[in-house]
Amino acid sequence: MSDATGPPSRTIVVGVDGSPASEQALRWALTEAQRCGGQVHAITVRRRDDLLPGTTFALQPYGRRPTRTEESLRDSLRSQVATLAGTAAAVTAVTESVVTGDPAAELSKASASADLLVLGSHGQRAFTEVLLGSVAAECVRHAQCPVVLIPAGLAR
Repeated sequence: MSDATGPPSRTIVVGVDGSPASEQALRWALTEAQRCGGQVHAITVRRRDDLLPGTTFALQPYGRRPTRTEESLRDSLRSQVATLAGTAAAVTAVTESVVTGDPAAELSKASASADLLVLGSHGQRAFTEVLLGSVAAECVRHAQCPVVLIPAGLAR
């Protein structure tokens, strides 16, 4: 008799922002999901379109941060996942979502229903915020599951 139930599927949440570091994090998450028979939930967080303080008005003459539309972010995320998922064809499921809010808060919230949160880190500098990035540092502090940080320079 064979055991049809098998181990429970793991959910891996990965933050994707289009940077080389997040591309490496997505690649790692897809490979890990393939290895353990899990599923990947790729999330891009669109920052709120808030007014900028008056002191930066000269840098942004219209008083707003330049933002991408949710549709363009969704298309970009879908493209990144499709490109990288080809190397991890046995992944059980990959879902994508674009949410609006503070990236650290939204990724920490998503970690509540995950077994693992995967993020890219920036580079090697002296300060923790610079080393990890402020989003990664906040997620390490507030995530509700283990966090894996993938350095941008990780060999492919």
